[in-house]
Amino acid sequence: MPRKRKGGAGPFTSSAAIVPLVVAGEPPVERRLAPLTRPDPADLYAALDLGTNSCRMLIAQPKGNQLHVVDSFSKSVQLGQGLEASGRLSRTSMARAVGALKICQRKLEKHRVSRMRLVATEACRRASNAAEFISVVERETGLALEIIKPEEEARLAVVSCAPLVSTRTEQLLVVDIGGGSTELVWIDLSEVPRLERPRAIMRLHQGFDHVETMFKRARVVDWISIPLGVATLKDMYADVADDGARFALMSWFFEEKLAAFSPYDDAADQAREGFQIIGTSGTVTTVAASHLGLRRYDRNKVDGLRMTSDQIDRVIQQYLTLGPEGRRRDPRIGRDRQSLIMSGAAILQALLRAWPTDRLSVADRGLREGLLYAQMSADGVLEEGPF
Repeated sequence: MPRKRKGGAGPFTSSAAIVPLVVAGEPPVERRLAPLTRPDPADLYAALDLGTNSCRMLIAQPKGNQLHVVDSFSKSVQLGQGLEASGRLSRTSMARAVGALKICQRKLEKHRVSRMRLVATEACRRASNAAEFISVVERETGLALEIIKPEEEARLAVVSCAPLVSTRTEQLLVVDIGGGSTELVWIDLSEVPRLERPRAIMRLHQGFDHVETMFKRARVVDWISIPLGVATLKDMYADVADDGARFALMSWFFEEKLAAFSPYDDAADQAREGFQIIGTSGTVTTVAASHLGLRRYDRNKVDGLRMTSDQIDRVIQQYLTLGPEGRRRDPRIGRDRQSLIMSGAAILQALLRAWPTDRLSVADRGLREGLLYAQMSADGVLEEGPF
């Protein structure tokens, strides 16, 4: 599995400029040149995330130290369907993705967006025909996708969650459960002044390396990218007929993969006081919506919600009691999520077995927001100040 460097010695450059990204088997390529002049704060920015299961895009404008979303797009494309067995992206899944990307391309043209990052993640990292797919996308849509490494995916997920970091948090675990991989980042904030803690997380867009500056830095203790997400874990156990047994097997298998993450060694001794988990994924937001009893999803009620381990466990037990048919009919889960919710819940339960908490913050944000914050911060169009 992709590995990390410990003790804050991360693999990222300390520059806030554009990071060269790599397509497997090809030399690093810079997709966007640094602007020669300071960008106009009225300029629009775009971020597109093509994952194992979904294609998502945000178009936004900097507004103070936050983002004002102008347009968005999200569609399940199941790009990684069959990848576990074949090692390749199928023609059908590639066609679905290209269709979604054509919609994105029209939105980018409509809004005349010139500053953008368009990235692909785990499915394209693993597929042997990823380069062929990238070429097809560019030929059919004119969009140049970048396949980013797990390290950058983890960093951007962390940056997106900065506004949700409590000033009381001393130890922070950010969890990003994707379709094909799950990223975990453990951050020590104990040396950072309380009011500076959210801002210290934002400064990690410069890299995970711990470098002493005039500002106290958040220290990345350890991070890991586990090549198991909701789609890949579901496919691995698709042949297990019993619903409860399949869930238990998925959860324990995922927990075995946590052994390579150094904070897992001390999980039993870690106190809840001063500890916060931020979960960013469709799994976490769906569990939150179920906890709230929402028959229609409402981001304003979900993003930033705090949940306890016990509340999350009760929702997961409800899912198990419902069974496959009941989950399909449950409006709180939704049609796009019902086939993947139990593999995601299995990952979430494994994490909470290791690190039970009274403060899991639900983040309806992730890679796209991280891409936007990083671009805007690098261009100097975000105002300084606390979140």
